[in-house]
Amino acid sequence: MGFSSALQSRAAHEALIVRQDAELRLMETMKRSIQMKAKCDKEYAISLTAVAQQGLKIDRADEMQGSLITKSWRSYLDELDQQAKQFKFNAEQLEVVCDKLSHLSQDKRKARKAYQEEHAKIAARLNHLSDEVVRKKTEYQKHLEGYKALRTRFEEHYIKAPSRSGRKLDDVRDKYQKACRKLHLTHNEYVLSITEAIEVEKDFRTVLLPGLLEHQQSVQESFILLWRNILQEAAQYGDLTADKYKEIQKRIDTVIGGINPTEEYGEFTEKHKTSPTSPMLFQFDETLIEDIPGKLQSSTLTVDNLTVDWLRNRLQELESAVKDCQEKQLKMIEHVNGGSPVANGSIISNGSNTSNGIQSNKDSQCRQSKDLNALRCQEKQKQKLVDMIKCALNEVGCEELPSGCDDHLTLEQTFIENGYNNEQQQRSNSTSSPGLGIMNELMRRGGVLTLLRGRGRHFKRKSTPQPTTPTTRCRQGRFNKLQPRSQSLGSLSISLSTNRPLYEEEWFHGVLPREEVVRLLNNDGDFLVRETIRNEESQIVLSVCWNGHKHFIVQTTGEGNFRFEGPPFASIQELIMHQYHSELPVTVKSGAILRRPVCRERWELSNDDVVLLERIGRGNFGDVYKAKLKSTKLDVAVKTCRMTLPDEQKRKFLQEGRILKQYDHPNIVKLIGICVQKQPIMIVMELVLGGSLLTYLRKNSNGLSNRQQMGMCRDAAAGMRYLESKNCIHRDLAARNCLVDLEHSVKISDFGMSREEEEYIVSDGMKQIPVKWTAPEALNFGKYTSLCDVWSYGILMWEIFSKGDTPYSGMSNSRARERIDTGYRMPTPENTPAEMYRLMLKCWAADAESRPHFDEIYNVVDALILRLDNSH
Repeated sequence: MGFSSALQSRAAHEALIVRQDAELRLMETMKRSIQMKAKCDKEYAISLTAVAQQGLKIDRADEMQGSLITKSWRSYLDELDQQAKQFKFNAEQLEVVCDKLSHLSQDKRKARKAYQEEHAKIAARLNHLSDEVVRKKTEYQKHLEGYKALRTRFEEHYIKAPSRSGRKLDDVRDKYQKACRKLHLTHNEYVLSITEAIEVEKDFRTVLLPGLLEHQQSVQESFILLWRNILQEAAQYGDLTADKYKEIQKRIDTVIGGINPTEEYGEFTEKHKTSPTSPMLFQFDETLIEDIPGKLQSSTLTVDNLTVDWLRNRLQELESAVKDCQEKQLKMIEHVNGGSPVANGSIISNGSNTSNGIQSNKDSQCRQSKDLNALRCQEKQKQKLVDMIKCALNEVGCEELPSGCDDHLTLEQTFIENGYNNEQQQRSNSTSSPGLGIMNELMRRGGVLTLLRGRGRHFKRKSTPQPTTPTTRCRQGRFNKLQPRSQSLGSLSISLSTNRPLYEEEWFHGVLPREEVVRLLNNDGDFLVRETIRNEESQIVLSVCWNGHKHFIVQTTGEGNFRFEGPPFASIQELIMHQYHSELPVTVKSGAILRRPVCRERWELSNDDVVLLERIGRGNFGDVYKAKLKSTKLDVAVKTCRMTLPDEQKRKFLQEGRILKQYDHPNIVKLIGICVQKQPIMIVMELVLGGSLLTYLRKNSNGLSNRQQMGMCRDAAAGMRYLESKNCIHRDLAARNCLVDLEHSVKISDFGMSREEEEYIVSDGMKQIPVKWTAPEALNFGKYTSLCDVWSYGILMWEIFSKGDTPYSGMSNSRARERIDTGYRMPTPENTPAEMYRLMLKCWAADAESRPHFDEIYNVVDALILRLDNSH
């Protein structure tokens, strides 16, 4: 019976530590006793020498010469002196034995410490993973609560929104998507931690702990063998030649000889015997996902656009860890086969015999075997996670990664999402009836998208044999016209040439981001085609509304044809027409069927209809150009988005377009459209010829009157009053973000940081925040309201009346914050009317609720202008 099978419990481990302590105490007792015996033997040898010397002081008278008795006595005393020398030699050898026993005690203490540390190390990992599982579960619950709260909030805003549009609804959705992302990532971490804990616990119970105990038993038995040798030496140097001492010595030899290392711990092991450790159960808590419809599955990894990058990075880390384990194992095996194991010098030192060296060799091999088993366990644990992630990623197939947020909610009734007005909603309902052809929809949009013509990505038809499909039977020679599903609808007057560039198809939406696409697909069977850039590679994607939203990457064959799971086609248009007419699912797994094409919205312009003329500025996402529309010859301003930016940044770039498209006010810059057919993405706005307000102020500093400056303040207040009524927080109001037209009217611009809600809490840090224009509560707590814009408006007023000076000139951002928090406010610019400076100070009130709203600000400035005009 061995340690590895009988001493796995915690109680047995503690009993083994207690046994080791008792053995150490026994060694100390033995050492003191042998030291005392050596001392006694030395003292006895000294006394015996004295006796011999005393006995030799005999009378040397001539009368005793030749006496046999005297000779015998002298011989006796000589032998007595030799006996004293022998006792002294034995005592000195016993001191050497004591030194060996001291070294053995030190080595045994080190071995006990090494065992405790190794046991604690392998147990700590199991305990850590157990705690990690509990922590991940707690974190899961936390994110789940946040997800539920934001999901409820999104549903409420979704239902209450009158047109299912607006900046506020978009930002609620953004928060909801972030919560989904956090939840899904936590879900995967929870699944992986459970899987890893299962593997670690199994290896702890079946490999690591038994291996450690087996090694420890070998070490313990090694010490017993050395201990026995030391006792034999002690007994040897106490062996006397007298008969009674021989009998005593024989009994000692018999007792000491009966020591058998392999049987030493038999009684101890039997006394503390326990059953093998029961397996610990790690199981996914399914109550966490009871209220989540269909996205997250217990003990299953979730692969979607929120988690795929994390999973791929995790896979690389795990594969690297597996490779490291394999390399370490190979090096260890080569060392065992090619090198000589290093013996434990502290054990075989001090003149130990050959058996000690053999035992040390055995210990070294046992230790190497234990380390190799530990590496194999680590490799197996990591490989299990690698296989799990690979399996999850391989199941994606040709579908583009699904969205992690369930934007398409199953409510009591179907709602049309942001991006469609009532007229578009009615059109959607009418065209979703069975039998209506795809070209009918194109005809409906034919007069709207005259701007969508020009050059673009061109997918040419190749002269390759065409497969026999329902589509080819409808063609005459070439695929020229798209026939309706129902002959009763008659022939269509619009032809679809397969040689026409893909970008000219009105159901092709270019590089419109996936989040925008989801807004357009509302009914089962709605579809459109778009382009996505992933890892610097262009891919064409078919997006379909079918039990949610599904996205399929168009596969390219070796011959340059295009397909999904069915036959290949020479052009993407033919592929889409085939799927539409055949009414076959795009993939068997998805079951998605194409029923109605969704054409581009009126504000989706063609990139090639915009001619860039000259660069007039630079924004956060790219350059700003003066441009001209080919179709109308209208001069416009164009903001471009750098192609190298990630999708998240491009989504934020288009956010400004989504906000501006619903606003119409003379003091808000107007949106003309967005260009998403190809890179770069562009936002097209009205061209305000006066340029930046800040530049205008600095160039015309000598010619500006108080009346003009107050008029600029009134224009800005009018625009901000309009935004406040729309629950839009600008967050970056400053002279540099306002424009001036030729009539000196100010327009609010640059909505890249804007949020459509009454209160916005920053969740992604305070990077790129305009500190000197931002209200203290936003800087200190990340909390934005329209009253934060009021603070910024006060800074804007100061810029206008200082004619373009820099606020808090000479102060760093941090110094300005410190001064503001202590009550400092900028002094009035020269020649500023006292009423206007008082209004600035009100805008800079430390308590946000004490600041005026923009309606009040507008009325105050307007009244001051009216009074000034009347006085003249």
